[in-house]
Amino acid sequence: MKTFRTIQCLLFLLCIIPSSLYAQQDDVVPVAERRPTARALLFGIGRTRQLDTYLSPMDYTGLQVSFLASSERMTHLLDSRVSFQSSFFGAFTSTDNPANTANYLGGRLDYHAGWHYNYSPLKGLNLKGGALLGADVGFLYNSRNGNNPAQGRFSLDVSLSAGVDYKMQIRRLPLRIAYQADLPMIGMMFSPEFGESYYEISQTGIGHDIICAHPGNAFSVRQLVTLDFCLPRTTLRMGYLCDARQSYARHLKYSDVSHSFMLGFVRHFQFMKRL
Repeated sequence: MKTFRTIQCLLFLLCIIPSSLYAQQDDVVPVAERRPTARALLFGIGRTRQLDTYLSPMDYTGLQVSFLASSERMTHLLDSRVSFQSSFFGAFTSTDNPANTANYLGGRLDYHAGWHYNYSPLKGLNLKGGALLGADVGFLYNSRNGNNPAQGRFSLDVSLSAGVDYKMQIRRLPLRIAYQADLPMIGMMFSPEFGESYYEISQTGIGHDIICAHPGNAFSVRQLVTLDFCLPRTTLRMGYLCDARQSYARHLKYSDVSHSFMLGFVRHFQFMKRL
C-alpha cells in the first residue's frame, strides 16, 4: 500500500506541473559545450643505464619501475584546435656497476604541462605540435661512497613537443596508435662543480650551482609510442617509453637512459561547460 500511495503522489505532482514549463525547457537550461578529455594511467618496467661522474666514473645498469599519469583535453582556442596536456612521471631505479661491487638507488619525479595545435589532414589522422613547461627533481645514491654518497637533480625547462596519432579499426575492434616526442630547448638546472661537496654548497648557497640548460650542454628527449584497444567500457593502453636525460656541465657528465614497457588504461570523459 505504501508503494502504491507513493506512485499516486508522483503522478499527481507530474499532472500539476504546467505543460508550458516543458515547452520552454530548452530556453531555460543553458546550452552546454562538450570538452572531450582523456586520462591515462600507465605502469612500466624496463632497463636503465646511468652515469654520474660526480659519484663514479663507471656506467651502472639495472632495473627501473615507473608510472605515467597523463591528461589531455580539447580547448576552445583557435576554433577548438588547441589541446591542453599534462603528465606526471615517476620512476625508481636500482642499478649496479659492471663488477657488481657497488649499487645505485635512484628516484625521480617529473611534471610537464602545455598546449598543442592539432591538425587533421586525413580522416582518422591527427598531427599536433606545441610547447611544454616542465620540472624534474630526483636523486642518486651510491651505497659505496663515503664522502659524497648522493647526488641531487633539479631542472626547469621549456620543451618543444610534437606527435601523431591514427585511429583505425580491425574487424569490430577500434584501435588508436600514437607517438609523441618532447625535446627540452631552454631552462635551468642544478649542477655542482667537480669535486665540490654538499657541505661546501650548504655554506656558500646553491645560487652559483644553478646554470642555464640547453641542447648544447643538456641534450634530453622523451619518446612515447602507445597502442589503445578501445573496448566497450574501457580502453586498454600498452606502449614503449624511451627517456634520455643527459648533461655535460662544469666538468661533470650525467646520463640516464631508460627503455620501458608500459601498460595501463585510459578513461574518456565529456565535461560539460554551461554558457
